[in-house]
Amino acid sequence: MTQSIKVGIIGVSGYTGLELLKLLLSHPIFELCYVANTQGQAVIKDIHQMLYKTRFADLNVQVASAKIAAEQCEVIFLALPHKSAMEMTREILAYAAQVGKSIKIIDLSADYRLSAKHYEANYCPHIDKENLAHAIYGLPEYNRALIKNAALVANPGCYPTATLLGLLPFVPYINAREHVFIDAKSGVSGAGRSFSQNTHFSHINENLFSYSPLAHRHQIEIIEKCHTIGKAALKIHFVPHLLPITRGMLVSVFATLHKPLSQQEAQQILYEAYKNEPFVRICAQPVSIAHTAGSHFCDIFVATQDNALFISSSIDNLLRGASSQALMNANIMCGLDEGLGIPHIPYGLF
Repeated sequence: MTQSIKVGIIGVSGYTGLELLKLLLSHPIFELCYVANTQGQAVIKDIHQMLYKTRFADLNVQVASAKIAAEQCEVIFLALPHKSAMEMTREILAYAAQVGKSIKIIDLSADYRLSAKHYEANYCPHIDKENLAHAIYGLPEYNRALIKNAALVANPGCYPTATLLGLLPFVPYINAREHVFIDAKSGVSGAGRSFSQNTHFSHINENLFSYSPLAHRHQIEIIEKCHTIGKAALKIHFVPHLLPITRGMLVSVFATLHKPLSQQEAQQILYEAYKNEPFVRICAQPVSIAHTAGSHFCDIFVATQDNALFISSSIDNLLRGASSQALMNANIMCGLDEGLGIPHIPYGLF
């Protein structure tokens, strides 16, 4: 029997922290031994009432401490905002190096996803460029071998995950001189747990609106990864929207091909890219949020007309777009079956 692996979550109060807790409840190897946030002085059931009468209900939530986390854990999930995550990562890895301990970190923020140049142009000054240089982008279908040997994995953003899984197989076929347009729609949980005017019920209910059009931070993440993974410089224009639903994401990509592809040829490209990937489903019909919500699946549909290419992909923004992808990365880093603890069954009714 495989020995248990001690894991911790720092940033347990938000939606991604909650999803990690729910996933770890059924994980057969990972033993949750440390939970923390910036405030402490609580137990899990007080922060997340839905976990009352589970085995995590009475876990004490501590004030986040890099030293204690490094001492108690072998694997740490960071579900902190950007900037806070790199501060904590730097401290944890510095302490681990000092005492000669090997620690694996999966960071769900944006702090280690981008080059220093792109990060600082879109977020803030980067204070941990040493670890940034060694961080691996955690998109398993494309970086599995690198993730396996990584000490620090940058969990991809939700929009980039859905977009890249659909787009990357077609990068060699896209005319890079033409523009690529991405229309993305997310459930409101993607905006996080904190209150904002856009997420107020009276504003989001029975409504649909774009935000940060052509200026969203995930645009540069998609552009950079199309270049580093797909080896192409694409002219990408990204516009996200908020849907009046709790969770789920639908991304539509419009691009121009070098030469026409038939529908069958386009589907075959997707099939060849993902035929051995258990969590990517190639669909013959347009994809639906309801078919992936509550699961780790990414569903992809493609259509063509002459030189026009349309790709549509759907994921659960909190799971495949955040927490279950982080768990998949942790499984790979620890040499485990990558599907351990991963939800396979969507909860949609149709």
